[in-house]
Amino acid sequence: MSNPLSAHALSALVGQTMFAADVASQSTMGMELLLCEPGRAVMRMQVRALHLNGHGICHGGFIFTLADSTFAFACNSHNQNAVAAAASIEFLKPARLDDVLTCEGHEQVLSGRHGVYDMKVSNQHDEVIALFRGKSAQIPGQVVTA
Repeated sequence: MSNPLSAHALSALVGQTMFAADVASQSTMGMELLLCEPGRAVMRMQVRALHLNGHGICHGGFIFTLADSTFAFACNSHNQNAVAAAASIEFLKPARLDDVLTCEGHEQVLSGRHGVYDMKVSNQHDEVIALFRGKSAQIPGQVVTA
């Protein structure tokens, strides 16, 4: 008789499995997955020269991508495939070259096939750079078979 994984162990395995195949987050963006647990994820990224816009600050699209990727790990953490149904972001402060951005995401509500998740992007000085809210929709399938 097999021993099923705990919810935390399953979430960690989901995160590892998804991140291993996530070329955009790893290679394109240079992100690190720091944590994936039930309803929660944490990712980090250093702002590099290729992330800067014409004002010499981090392009908002890259900050959105960090938050969106963190959202993806948080909403898939229960091992039920989920995708974004909607997302919005509030940019509060610029991120600059060499800043280290950390995004922490938390599940607010999971009801039926839909969930709502809040992400907070902060820099290395614990200054809040952006707030993101995403709505997920579950689709058929699982990330891993446990």
